[in-house]
Amino acid sequence: MVDTALEKIVGSENILTAADVLAEYADISPAVTPKTPGYAVRPENAREVEAIVKWANENRTPLVPVSSGPPHGRGDTAPYTDGTVIVDLSRMKRIIRIDSRNKVAMIEPGVTFGELQAALAKEGLCAYMPLLPRRNKSVVCSVLEREPITRPGHHWDSTDPLLCAEVVFGNSDRFRTGEASGPDTVEEQWEMDRVQMNPFGHSHVDFQRLLSGAQGTIGIVTWITVKCSYLSKVSRSYLVPSDDIEPLLDLCYQLVKFRFGGNIFIVNSLNLACLLSSNHQEIQDIKKELPSWIMLTSFEGYGILPGDKVASEEADFKALAEEYRLKPVTTTGNASAAKASQLLLQPSPDPYWKTRYRGAGQDVFFLTTLDKTPDFSAEMNKLVESCKYPPQDIGVYIQPIVQGTSCHCEFNFYHDPAEADAVNELTNQACEKIAAMGGFFSRPYPAWKDIAYQQAAGTAEMQRKIKHLFDPNDILNPGKLCFSIPEVR
Repeated sequence: MVDTALEKIVGSENILTAADVLAEYADISPAVTPKTPGYAVRPENAREVEAIVKWANENRTPLVPVSSGPPHGRGDTAPYTDGTVIVDLSRMKRIIRIDSRNKVAMIEPGVTFGELQAALAKEGLCAYMPLLPRRNKSVVCSVLEREPITRPGHHWDSTDPLLCAEVVFGNSDRFRTGEASGPDTVEEQWEMDRVQMNPFGHSHVDFQRLLSGAQGTIGIVTWITVKCSYLSKVSRSYLVPSDDIEPLLDLCYQLVKFRFGGNIFIVNSLNLACLLSSNHQEIQDIKKELPSWIMLTSFEGYGILPGDKVASEEADFKALAEEYRLKPVTTTGNASAAKASQLLLQPSPDPYWKTRYRGAGQDVFFLTTLDKTPDFSAEMNKLVESCKYPPQDIGVYIQPIVQGTSCHCEFNFYHDPAEADAVNELTNQACEKIAAMGGFFSRPYPAWKDIAYQQAAGTAEMQRKIKHLFDPNDILNPGKLCFSIPEVR
């Protein structure tokens, strides 16, 4: 039975109890065995979120914040205790402010990438995008979870493009980070031409790092400010095909070193085919015409003399590629660089690109350096052969981050939905192998959180202390990261 106090906070129409509706919040990750939530609540603003957290502390009720739409597949939003209340933030859809001069947008957690891109385009701006997110993916969730953006030359810090945030901590205190912390309200700061850009503060403490990658275990974020980019007036894109990945890595290092180009990443033939196609047969047809590896890079012109900027970078790019005996092309086989780059400006068209090949897939991703990715790829091929998984069904995505000092390396194990359990065992072995080789799981989702913390006892202890400070009753997403599930009282 729904608590009447909670009904007074959000209204009875925003409390969801129907079994079929609650099923949409289920997490399909085979790495978890979640509990069915008691119900879901849909707050409209930060004041209601704050009241919900106070209510949860008084009643010792676990809360799991969710801002993206289904399907959920990483296990981070799966309830681990009976009676959990899902806090669905999708009603909080305001794009509060866009400052075109400073290229900053302030948004609530229900805003999707498609909605943000449309609003930014009117101001001559665009968002820093991850690789074709789902249509119903929350921008705030993506940024907080440090999903890599495809423009490494603009990626200066692991938390970029996150700037400032407003958060309701687990103890129900509402707090603003960085420049937004005050002493004035954000509206008063706007009058003084302050736009919540600086993420540092209060004092020299970088509080937004407590929220980044925390999977909703520390607080519920009610808005963030994000860096944006100018919308390109001129854009030119190339594919760089190669049957050997090493020359592509060498070229990638040079491009990021000199901050040439806009979008830069490397995929194998299967993943490029998945990005460009809409069904299994089209993927097969495109893939068979492609080399093993392809780099995509674009050159973006904006500001003064955008055409000259693009032409200059293009010339240097082609000279660098020639040094590594690589030939940039606008098309290879049935794959078009222009089409791929256009897709990168928006969320993935339906069906989601990772489900087009075989209906489902499990991802394993971690941080390493570009030069080590061939070793990881070779080990994954050996592993899948020993597990009798078809190696041709592995997608690979390599994304330079933080000015090329490291990279996001991702393996996609595509499979029929009925094969989920078998592929789950494969991903477990893959995670163990990756950890043994030095891969760093910076985002410890349930599928590999135990492996990630095995050699980080000090980190786990520090995180538990921080959790106790900001969420003393363990009500926020209990059981995630290195946190235990509190006993039922």
